[in-house]
Amino acid sequence: MRQESASLTRHLRVRRDRGHTVLEFLGEIDIASAAEIVPHLDRETGRPGALVVLDLGGVEFFDCSGLRLLYRARRRVLDGGGQVHLVCTHPLTLRMLRITGLARLLPPRPTLAEVLGVSPP
Repeated sequence: MRQESASLTRHLRVRRDRGHTVLEFLGEIDIASAAEIVPHLDRETGRPGALVVLDLGGVEFFDCSGLRLLYRARRRVLDGGGQVHLVCTHPLTLRMLRITGLARLLPPRPTLAEVLGVSPP
């Protein structure tokens, strides 16, 4: 079951899909946008047993502030006994994830459908 998206900031949209909370990051994720995103990210990742998908498909720019957001989300979800997945295909962002080692902690998947277990039509 998919619910409508709610844009919480111009850089974050949240929706529910198949029991998961999908956090869609949008545009440029830098120190300024990270400050806008943190309160919403904390609310969505602080729920016990949360099933969270971090979707970077709408990201145009991603710096170390974005890496901190991903690590923060991962830590909060796992501390609450939940599961977290990452969707990312952007080559430069994937490179940053590999170089920093975050790709080992939060392995990127190519599509949201793969994470949610949806078969292609």
